[in-house]
Amino acid sequence: MIRFSRSIYSEKGISYIQETALRRESLSGDGSFTKLCNAWIEKTTGTPKALLTTSCTHALEMSSMLMNIKEGDEVILPSFTFVSTANAFVLNGAKIVFVDIRPDTLNINENLVEGALTEKTKAIVPVHYAGVGCEMDKILEIAKHNNIYVIEDAAQGVNATYKSKHLGAMGDIGCYSFHDSKNYTMGEGGAILVNNNKFIERAEIIREKGTDRSRFFRGLVDKYTWVDKGSSYLPSEINAAYLYAQLEIVDEINDNRMKAWQLYYAGLSDLQKKGIIELPYIPEHCCHNAHTFYIKTDTPTTRSKLIEYLKTAGVLAVFHYIPLHDTDYGKSVSRFYENDIYTTRESLRLLRLPLYYDMNHSDVEYVCEIIHNYFLDLSKHK
Repeated sequence: MIRFSRSIYSEKGISYIQETALRRESLSGDGSFTKLCNAWIEKTTGTPKALLTTSCTHALEMSSMLMNIKEGDEVILPSFTFVSTANAFVLNGAKIVFVDIRPDTLNINENLVEGALTEKTKAIVPVHYAGVGCEMDKILEIAKHNNIYVIEDAAQGVNATYKSKHLGAMGDIGCYSFHDSKNYTMGEGGAILVNNNKFIERAEIIREKGTDRSRFFRGLVDKYTWVDKGSSYLPSEINAAYLYAQLEIVDEINDNRMKAWQLYYAGLSDLQKKGIIELPYIPEHCCHNAHTFYIKTDTPTTRSKLIEYLKTAGVLAVFHYIPLHDTDYGKSVSRFYENDIYTTRESLRLLRLPLYYDMNHSDVEYVCEIIHNYFLDLSKHK
């Protein structure tokens, strides 16, 4: 069976974990490897402050607290995203305003954002789907003109850029994921990129359970105490050690994934030319990170049958996502601005193919062959 996703195995990561344990220092976080990861993110992206977190979900929740999101506020985001994007703000009482996506990149339609604004709008949350950047120039311009915040959900966007700027480093806050399913992993984890300097000190406090512990360790106060709301968003040093080994070879991992992505594109491009499927669209000004390779079928029925055909041939492929506005709970905490033209339509046609670091090229070619066979068989029975 060709699995959809596979964890990165890193011998050096194991070595770093052992090194951390042998030091007999605290394993609870903010040790040497956490600091190295934070510094790598800051240097690579240009963000003034990066902090590892226990997940991207928690980075988003921290963002919500930093913006003082409260009952009655509205937050604009796409419905085509993971539930954490919305939950982070719903937890603090916000009303979610969903905006339709673009059919090409599957990102939020930047031309609809301004119309969705009201006097209650507190933030815009663009989601960089598949590591392809949203149209950030337009979104940032709207936010600046209307004095509202931008929080980038760049869970899938580590090491990807928009007009040479790293995803997650353009809005007031950026959020990364280092979950097991992502390009670079610490098992379960994430990071918050604080690009607006006024939030840096408070981000440290919220991450440390609402205490000024970070200031204490820098010698700025003689003891630390409870100064604000917060929670435990600090990951274990063991997780950070495993992640750092991958950040040291970030280009190698990226190049490996990109070769598989390009093999898929080349192997299936003839089906796109015939109008049978659609392949991912990457704008010229975006440099993606090969996080996901997907195809879009003509109908949901075709997608379902193709999933089963692939499974029978030993290939696990999945779809992504169920639009949030169409769920029972989503309906109770949100509204959809104007019409859902593309969100549901595109989500019902999308099929994600296996892609992971060190995936055999022969496996990619096999998946392409099975997809070709499916449509060949289909044409024979018409």
